[in-house]
Amino acid sequence: MERSELLSRLQASPEGISSEEASKRLLLNGSNTLRPRRRTDAISLLASQFKSPLIIILLIAASISFFLADRPDAIIILVIVFASALLGFWQEKGAANAVSKLLSMVQIKTSVLRDGTVHSIPIEDIVPGDIVLLSAGDNIPGDCLILRSKDLFVDEATLTGETYPVEKVEGKLPPDTPLAKRTNALFMGTHVVSGTASAAVALTGKNTEFGKVSERLRLRPQDTEFERGVKRFGYFLMEITLILVIAIFGINVYLNRPVLDSFLFSLALAVGLTPQLLPAIISINLAHGAREMAESKVIVKRLPSIENFGSMNVLCSDKTGTLTQGTVEILSLLDAEGAENDEVGLYAYLNSRFQTGFSNPIDEAVRKRAGYDISGYLKLDEVPYDFVRKRLSVLLKKMDTTMMITKGSFQNIMSVCSTAKVPSSRGVVDIDTVSEGIQKTFNDLSSKGYRILGVAIREMGSESVISKDSEKDMTFIGFLVMHDPPKPDLKKVVCDLRDIGVRLKVISGDNRAVTAMVVQQVGIENPAVLTGSEMRNMSDEALVERVNSVDVFAEVEPNQKERIILALKKRGNVVGYLGDGINDASALHAADVGISVESAVDVAKEAADIVLLEKDLGVLQDGVKAGRRTFANTLKYVFMATSANFGNMFSMAGASLFLSFLPLLPKQVLLTNLLTDLPETAIATDSVDPEMVEKPRRWDIKFIRRFMMVFGFVSSVFDFVTFGVLILFLNATQDQFRTGWFLESVVSAAAIVLVVRTRRPFFKSRPGKGLFRATIVIFAVTLALPYLMPVSVFGFRPLPISFLLIMAAIVVLYVFSAELAKHFFYHRASHSMNKLQKQ
Repeated sequence: MERSELLSRLQASPEGISSEEASKRLLLNGSNTLRPRRRTDAISLLASQFKSPLIIILLIAASISFFLADRPDAIIILVIVFASALLGFWQEKGAANAVSKLLSMVQIKTSVLRDGTVHSIPIEDIVPGDIVLLSAGDNIPGDCLILRSKDLFVDEATLTGETYPVEKVEGKLPPDTPLAKRTNALFMGTHVVSGTASAAVALTGKNTEFGKVSERLRLRPQDTEFERGVKRFGYFLMEITLILVIAIFGINVYLNRPVLDSFLFSLALAVGLTPQLLPAIISINLAHGAREMAESKVIVKRLPSIENFGSMNVLCSDKTGTLTQGTVEILSLLDAEGAENDEVGLYAYLNSRFQTGFSNPIDEAVRKRAGYDISGYLKLDEVPYDFVRKRLSVLLKKMDTTMMITKGSFQNIMSVCSTAKVPSSRGVVDIDTVSEGIQKTFNDLSSKGYRILGVAIREMGSESVISKDSEKDMTFIGFLVMHDPPKPDLKKVVCDLRDIGVRLKVISGDNRAVTAMVVQQVGIENPAVLTGSEMRNMSDEALVERVNSVDVFAEVEPNQKERIILALKKRGNVVGYLGDGINDASALHAADVGISVESAVDVAKEAADIVLLEKDLGVLQDGVKAGRRTFANTLKYVFMATSANFGNMFSMAGASLFLSFLPLLPKQVLLTNLLTDLPETAIATDSVDPEMVEKPRRWDIKFIRRFMMVFGFVSSVFDFVTFGVLILFLNATQDQFRTGWFLESVVSAAAIVLVVRTRRPFFKSRPGKGLFRATIVIFAVTLALPYLMPVSVFGFRPLPISFLLIMAAIVVLYVFSAELAKHFFYHRASHSMNKLQKQ
C-alpha cells in the first residue's frame, strides 16, 4: 500500500496514536506475542493443581463413595485432596509473583511515537497503528510498512532463510511481490543489522507472517536438560505405580474385600507413590533460585534454564567486553610502512564520523580523537558494516573529489586492495611490492595482543551511490592500532570457574594472535586455537572429535558460532554461550543456556535464557553456584519422595495381602501423604553442602532408581518390623495398629528428610531453619492427632505410653540404619564413578 492509505486504514498518523487509543487496541487485539502467556492468575494456578490423572480419578472415586457408601470418609478424602491442592497453589502463587517481578527488570522494549512524543514500551504492548523507531540491534515488533529509512539492512534469516542482510527502503511494490522481495516491509521475528527507520505497525502477534508460521508448526522451545530429566523420572514412577496399583487392587478383590474400598485404597497408594508436589516444589525451588541469582545481578528469563545453568560444564564467551574491559584505546595510526601518520587518522575519523550503523566501541574511540577539519565533506552514501564482509564504507564528496573510505578487519581490507600508499616513495605502488612488509607489521602488532584494523580509500569520480561491489581496486592507507586490556581480576575468576568444573572456551572474530594473547593473559596457558578458515575445511564429524580439546576459536564468522555450540553439545557437554551482539542470536538459541547482558542489543536479550546486569564472569560464577544449589534442593525432594514414600507405600501394599483388614484406610493413607509432604515444601530454603556446588550435576535416573531401591528397602524393613511388633508383641487392635503405623510412618518420613538431604552424616550438616522448623511441627502435629477429639473421624485411637516408646525406638533405629546405608551407598557410588573416570 501507499503509506497514506495504510495510515488511513489504521486510523493513525505519522506522529502515531494516543496512549488512550493504544490501550483500547491492546484490549481488542491482545498482547503482541506469538503464544499466549502462561496464565498465573489465582484461578488458573488453582485449577492446575488438579490436572494429575490420579487426582482426577481419586476425586471421581471419592464422589462415587459419597453417594454409594460412607459419606463422612468420602468428605474427609475430598478435604485432604483439596488441602494438598491449596498447599501447592499457595507455594506456586508466591513463586509466580516473584518471577514476574524479576522478568520486568529485563523486558525487551522498543521506541514508539505516542501522543506525538517518543516512548519506550515493552514489545508485548505494541498495537496496530503504532509508529516505531528502529535502529541497529532492534527486534522488529510486528509486520510494518516503512515510512522513512536510512541505510537500513535487516536480517530476515528466521523468516526467509536469506543468509545475508537485506536492504530495505520505503516505497510501493506490486501486490503480487513475494515475501522475500518485499523491500518496503519489515516483519516480526527479524531484526535490524544496521541503519535506522520509522515504520507503521500493521499486524501484531499471531496475525503476522511469523505468527502464521509459528501457529502452523506449533513451535515451542526445546526442552531443557532438566525438563527432560523430570520427564524421564515421571515415566519411571508411572511404570512402578501402575504395576503396583493394578496388582494390589486385583489381589484385594480376589480376597473378597469390598471393591470400592479396595479401589480407593489402591488409588490412595498411587497418590502416595506419586510425588504430587513435585511441580510445586520445582516452581518454588526455581523461583527461590531466581531470587537468589537476582541478588548476584543475574536475571533469569526462563526458569528451567536455572538447572541447566548449574549443570553447565562448558562456557563459550566472546572476548571483547567479557575478557577485556570493553574500553577501546587508539594507540597509534600507522601508514603502510608502519610509521605514525596523521592522514590515516583523518580517513579513519571521517569513516567513523559519517557512518550511521550501530554504535560500537571502536567508532566511539576513533571519534574521540577530534581535531580534524571536516567542514568541507558531504556524505553521499554508505555501505553499512556486516559480519560477512567485516568492512564499513562511506562515500564522501569534497569540492570536486568523490572518495570512498573503507575501514574494517585487516585481512578483509587487504583482500579488496590492489595498491598501497607509501609515503617514502611519495606515491601509490602496487600492493604486491609492499604486501610482505605490511603483513609483517600486522603480525608484529598482533603478537603483542593489539587489535588491528585496516583503512583504505578509492576515488569514485562522479558516482553518488556505492554498493558492496564498489569495494575493489582500493588503495591501502594504513593501520588503526587499538588496545582493549584484559579485566584485572579475570585470571582468578577463570581459575575459580575451572575449579567448579566449568571450562571457558573463547569464540572471537579477531585474529588468532590477538585472541590467543588475551586468553593467555587471563590464565589459559598454551591455548589450543582453531580458526574459522580451518573450520570451513572440516566436516561436522571432524569438528565434533576436535572441539573438546580447543580453547580458542578465532577469526570465526557469525554462522560458525552455532556450529561450534552444536558440536560441543554432541560431545555430551552442557553448553552455555555468553553473547551480546546482533550476530549472536543463533548461537544463543543453540546453547543449553543462552546468556546475555542488560546492555546487549534487543535481539541478543530476546534470545537469551539468562541476562546479566553486569558483563562480568565473576557475576556469572555466582549465578552458576546458585543454579547448582537450586538443582541440589530439587533432587533432595526427589530423594525424599522416592525413599520414605516408596518404602511406606510398598510396605502398605505388602501388608494388605497378609492382614485381614486394610492396614490404613484410604483417608489415612492420604493424610499420611499430606503430612509427609509438608516439611518438603521448605526444601527450597534449605542449606546446601559446599561439595554439592563444586562440580556440575545432571539428572541420573539410574542413580535415582538405585537410591529408591536401597532406601525404600530400608524403610520397608522397619515398616515390617513395626507390623510385627504391633501385632505379635503388643497385640494391637485394628485401630491401634493403624494409629501406631500412622505415627511411625509420618515421624520416620519426616526424620529421614534430615538424613537424605545431605551426603554427610546428618549431625554434621545443618538444615535450613525453615526445613527444621517444619519437621518439628509435623512431629508435634502427628503425635497430637490421636489425642485430639475433633479428628476422631480419622479412625485413630490414643495409644498407651508403652506403644509410643516402642514406636520411638523403632524410628531412632531406622534413622541410624538409614545413615549407615547412606554411608555405604555413596561410598560405593563414588568408587564406581572413579573407576569409570579411569577407564
